[in-house]
Amino acid sequence: MKGASPTRRIAGFGLVYALVLMATGVGVANAQTPAPPEAPGMLNAVDFNFVGQANLGAPFQVDSGRIAETKSTSAGIRSYAHLMVTSHIPVVDALNAILQRKNVTPSNPLLHGAYDAMLFTLYAEHGTAFDQTYVKDQVEYQKGNAALFQQEIQNGSDPDLRQFARETLPKIEDHLQRALKLASAASVGSTD
Repeated sequence: MKGASPTRRIAGFGLVYALVLMATGVGVANAQTPAPPEAPGMLNAVDFNFVGQANLGAPFQVDSGRIAETKSTSAGIRSYAHLMVTSHIPVVDALNAILQRKNVTPSNPLLHGAYDAMLFTLYAEHGTAFDQTYVKDQVEYQKGNAALFQQEIQNGSDPDLRQFARETLPKIEDHLQRALKLASAASVGSTD
């Protein structure tokens, strides 16, 4: 990425993408084992992992989208960011309703810290550097998010969470396709 040092880049979305993949892998490895001690008895490890990540991911998309709505130099990116805000608010509400019915309070302090670092990076970026960071990292994030939701659909045991994942995955796939188009347009524009 132009204008950003490797150290600064590590504090960005790439770190969270790596954490999401790592946590998803942990969920796969633990699919046959009991849920962590802090998990409610009704959730297996895959469900608990899914809840912890999805519970932070959707609000993060709202927060980062709000930053991009105001900071981006591109109308296309601002439009995409607005979509992230408006489409993730109902996702947050739907997941919270499920968690409230099940009396589940997810906790994932590692991801929370990573999301805070990503938001800090977005606040620090400006101009085209901001646009490049936001779009590139949206592609990475949406790929990881799609993998997380597919993991829940295939290996989760809670029917409500699996249904939520099935209903939400097409939106994530659409967001990924839109982010890929933005990334493609940006790379075409940078070669002119």
